[in-house]
Amino acid sequence: MLAEKISGTLVGLWLLVPEHLRLGSWDLLTAWSGIHDPNRLEPRFALQLVHESALCLAGIRQKRSLRLKGFETLNGLPFVATDASIHHLLDRHTVAEAESLQLALGQLRFAQGDYPGDLVLLDPHRIQTWTQRNVPLNKPKKTAATRKTLQTFFAVNGKSGQPIGCGLGSSAVTITQATLPLVERLSAILPGQALLVGDGEHFTLEMLNRLAEHPRFSFLFPMPRHKAVLEEISKLPFVPLWAGYAVAEWEYHLSDSDKAIRVVVQRTGETVENYVYKPFATTSPLPAADLMTVIFPGRWNIEAFFNTEAALGWKRASTLNMNIRLGRLSMGMIAQALVYRLRQKLPEAMRSWNAESIAKKLFSGIDGDIRVKGDTIIVTLYNAPNEAYFKEQYQNLPQKLEAEGIDPRVPWLYNFKVDFRFK
Repeated sequence: MLAEKISGTLVGLWLLVPEHLRLGSWDLLTAWSGIHDPNRLEPRFALQLVHESALCLAGIRQKRSLRLKGFETLNGLPFVATDASIHHLLDRHTVAEAESLQLALGQLRFAQGDYPGDLVLLDPHRIQTWTQRNVPLNKPKKTAATRKTLQTFFAVNGKSGQPIGCGLGSSAVTITQATLPLVERLSAILPGQALLVGDGEHFTLEMLNRLAEHPRFSFLFPMPRHKAVLEEISKLPFVPLWAGYAVAEWEYHLSDSDKAIRVVVQRTGETVENYVYKPFATTSPLPAADLMTVIFPGRWNIEAFFNTEAALGWKRASTLNMNIRLGRLSMGMIAQALVYRLRQKLPEAMRSWNAESIAKKLFSGIDGDIRVKGDTIIVTLYNAPNEAYFKEQYQNLPQKLEAEGIDPRVPWLYNFKVDFRFK
């Protein structure tokens, strides 16, 4: 196909090529597939999954084939792999292999500065599934109706909003069962100290016992406001910080354990009748006011991550085969890393676009063509938005990559280089 000129509306997806090279995603996919022969199909099938995620589609193969020219070529293939081929590829790999892929991706992203600071946000994210299996029903929110769900468990950097890792399980899996292995993977990605900020679901005796002994991670979890707890809190000596706000501390002794956990409490309201208490369990040495008024409110940044990026692969699920689902989810994590890097290079007005907007307006919304000249694939985008800005970023791309110390040859495109034109 490279010997022919290709026209289509998916040429914008080729803007991810330099981000692949900068991230090193081809090496990740070949390691996951276990096949290092550059001419084999399996890593290219995985690359197709990454690009499908970037397009925010469950599958592109149902579209008319004429529109796909440019998509399959980007994957180094003369065709679009079938659903059966993709299913068999994912089914040949285990949950442990998908977790290893995420671990390697996280280590690469840490080395490239994607995880600044020491704040890690933990959150369970429940995805509706249409599986025919008999599974316990679950609620995505307290006010929602029960339904069949696939549970995902994410860890996101509190400063950049970038995912560090994720796990998943059926609706029968407890948050403790899922979170503790995720924390172990985090410790292999983040070499320094970190503060884990969760929600009320993370407050379990097993979780507190295990995390209280962690050598590098501390935690901050809201504490259930049971009647006995509130009675104990009401007796504490509170220190007023400003009108209507006071803080206190006490030691909470875990049942069936000799451990005592630091509890910080905020009290809002001006009179006894209006007092509202909110306790937090923590092993952090930071001042109570900082933990409750600065750090914990920042936890809601994880909702911004889900709202912006969920369409890349954690919005809905059709299967509960865990190895297949986690394989797809991990490919979505690679796509998210690529889109994040691309977003940093977009004009300021476009950086706030969510993943679906980027997929619609940039990856599949620009007409263009692809041709070969010598050892370089020339991708031409017609009437691209902010053309001058894109020219500065992408024209003469091989020279720009070489200046960064990156080999501009694209291994899955048989070592052709890629350059861009904007007309």
